Amino acid sequence: MKIAIFATKRYDESSFAQVNEQFGHRLRFFEPRLTSATASLASGYDGVCVFVNDEIDRDAIRQLAENGVKIIATRSAGYNQIDLQAAEEHGLTVVRVPVYSPDAVSEFTIGLILTLGRQIHRAYNRVRDNNFELDGLQGFELRDKTVGVMGTGRIGASVIKNLTGFGPRILAYDLYRNSEIEHLVEYIDDPMELIKQADIITLHLPLMPETYHLVNEHSLSRMKDGVFIVNTSRGALIDTAAVIEGLKSGKVGYLAIDVYEEEGGLFFQDLSSQVLHDDVFARLQTFPNVLVTGHQAFLTMRALRNIAETTLTNFQEFEETGSCQNAVTWSQLKTHGG
Repeated sequence: MKIAIFATKRYDESSFAQVNEQFGHRLRFFEPRLTSATASLASGYDGVCVFVNDEIDRDAIRQLAENGVKIIATRSAGYNQIDLQAAEEHGLTVVRVPVYSPDAVSEFTIGLILTLGRQIHRAYNRVRDNNFELDGLQGFELRDKTVGVMGTGRIGASVIKNLTGFGPRILAYDLYRNSEIEHLVEYIDDPMELIKQADIITLHLPLMPETYHLVNEHSLSRMKDGVFIVNTSRGALIDTAAVIEGLKSGKVGYLAIDVYEEEGGLFFQDLSSQVLHDDVFARLQTFPNVLVTGHQAFLTMRALRNIAETTLTNFQEFEETGSCQNAVTWSQLKTHGG
């Protein structure tokens, strides 16, 4: 199959090229994101491979269909960047990578909590300046905290398993309880009750209309003063402007995010020589109790290989059968209330 892979970096090219030796697809790597402005680059390709910050809207899908593309594969578990209804209307199959490495994101989540909670990032910078003063680096111990895990799918479940070693009280919320970790947590049926009790809230939910800006002015008002919020899922789960107000008032004591709701024009690029025009993001960077990383929680060698293997298998299955077990459709989403 002839495949155009968008929004690629060197690590993508390396992992896909290596795994493709067992498939023999014809791959072409494009650095730009796939949007309506770049969709013409896919002309003559059977399929396209996209990532989390591509914008596969109705116009982009129309162009893809007109240019002969039959399948859109996202190399991520989430697919909120793709207009599934438009894809279905134009006869395009959409596939995803439902699992690549829950442990990669889980371990990174714990790392963010420990780094910010113990001021490791600030200590690192001090020592580089030969400043060995400890004042201002006081932290807390996880065993003294109540951690609320929002979403107990594969990643959330892995976070819970990793947290148990530290000994905190763990609360969990999900529409569907995970029997694998039910004995490790206290499931809370009302998400508002969870956020009232938790000292630390970590988000592991998909982005959909029901979860958009889950953390907002109203939900923040229900949280404990000094709450620690962690997000390694999707940026738009958090209303950034509301959280900034929470940081200014002290309602939010810590914020650790690997994702940002307007990250599309920022992340996965070297902008070190440019002036950023996103004033909201710039404001976030001024707080000493905020830790931001650039959507790297997934980035391990194991995860990259798994992503490439599953994605190329999806293409292979579609080429051979015309369908794929990892397909997602608008009809399915409506049926399941998405």
